[in-house]
Amino acid sequence: MLSQVYYIIRSKTDGKYITAKIDDDKSGYLLLFKEDFEALSYLNAHAADLANRLAVESIAGTQVGSLLKRWDFAGVGVVNDPLLPKIEFLQHN
Repeated sequence: MLSQVYYIIRSKTDGKYITAKIDDDKSGYLLLFKEDFEALSYLNAHAADLANRLAVESIAGTQVGSLLKRWDFAGVGVVNDPLLPKIEFLQHN
């Protein structure tokens, strides 16, 4: 995971990242995509009306841990299929 580049979706208006919430009481899971086109497919399938307000950014695997701490995310959700979506949730310790 560390040497790989991931793609994340971020709001152009407030800078917040797209997350998945499993439990309302806890912070969300940062959604990570393995390819930029997967992130774009996810947007087109699930948020087409918001796509012009969102941007896809790349992040090195080595930066994910510090991003999780900075934004207090519960962990990451690695999107394996952007259309269904099929997401593997990994909790951050």
